[in-house]
Amino acid sequence: MILRPFLHAEPVAISYLFGCGSKAAGAVVDPVGDIEPYLRAAEASGMRILYVIDTHIHADHVSAGRRLASAAGARYVLGAQGAAARASETVRDRDVLGLGNVSVEVLHTPGHTPEHVSLLVTDRTRGSEPWLVMTGHTLMVGDVGRTELAATAEEGARVLFASLGCLKALPDHVEVLPGAFSGSVCGRSLSGKPFSTIGFERRHNAAFRIDAEAEFVRFMAADIPIPPPAAAELRAVNAGLAA
Repeated sequence: MILRPFLHAEPVAISYLFGCGSKAAGAVVDPVGDIEPYLRAAEASGMRILYVIDTHIHADHVSAGRRLASAAGARYVLGAQGAAARASETVRDRDVLGLGNVSVEVLHTPGHTPEHVSLLVTDRTRGSEPWLVMTGHTLMVGDVGRTELAATAEEGARVLFASLGCLKALPDHVEVLPGAFSGSVCGRSLSGKPFSTIGFERRHNAAFRIDAEAEFVRFMAADIPIPPPAAAELRAVNAGLAA
């Protein structure tokens, strides 16, 4: 498997190019800004971009997803559940996207937003167990995603609690590749280290450690950070429903 992360400062975000080099089959997740670096990295890696996936409809920046998919001749993918949005392909919980020897299982993990998905990735040349999970803004290093951008904080927190239960069921060794790190407006206690594991977050992430729903809802409803400017307008643009 080939994996290339892209760490962005404006906005603070992480994008990924990954896939199967031997079968020349790749995907880009949560692209931001100029699309040329993704196209160049795919070409240098010998991969054709088959899918461009946004883990969710972003509220802090304009996604480059549709532009990149158009330029690469790829399918633009969003989660189908909980959102009216324009995509060339929508995916639901437990759908599987094939990238040669790399398999991508879609996990519907709402709470930060209703349509949010995480991507459980297995490299069949290495083994039959999942190697990593791309969690977007559901689970990040040191925190979880804020819950009031598309619902009330309490309602979103109850939904997110169930989604985190799905991620907690994964083995400790599974690597966590989130969509943001310290400085992002979508979390409160994010680490400057961008990557982690399920086991480390299970032990050291204050929000992820909480096992009682009522306690988690109280935790998420306290000290809510200032929302991103024009969050609702950005979500409409990223859903393809506004210019």
